[in-house]
Amino acid sequence: MGAIRIHNLRFHTFNGVLPEERKNGQQIAIDVELDYPIETAVHNDDLSTTISYADVRADIDKFVHTHAYQLIESLANELLATLLHNYPTAPRITLKIRKFSVPMPGIFDDVEIEVSGTQND
Repeated sequence: MGAIRIHNLRFHTFNGVLPEERKNGQQIAIDVELDYPIETAVHNDDLSTTISYADVRADIDKFVHTHAYQLIESLANELLATLLHNYPTAPRITLKIRKFSVPMPGIFDDVEIEVSGTQND
């Protein structure tokens, strides 16, 4: 099984529990991996035999800019469900969502949520 991956899509969003997060927003980054049988499905140089990563990026962009949640876990789960619906030829999809500038003590780069789902879920 092959995979189509997009790494580090960046967005300014208004997700968060605290009022200042929802007012000022913060940066998130998304990685997406769509399992896809590249070895058996793609036999020529034709986009119609694969999944367009430009379409995947556009779908993620649209979703992120039209939805806001208190929890990035909810964002991850709902986005995953949308992508599974939109790309039924991908047997499994995995998302990683990183949130920067998290308002908690300590020295760290980001927090990350990872979710995976299959067409049978």
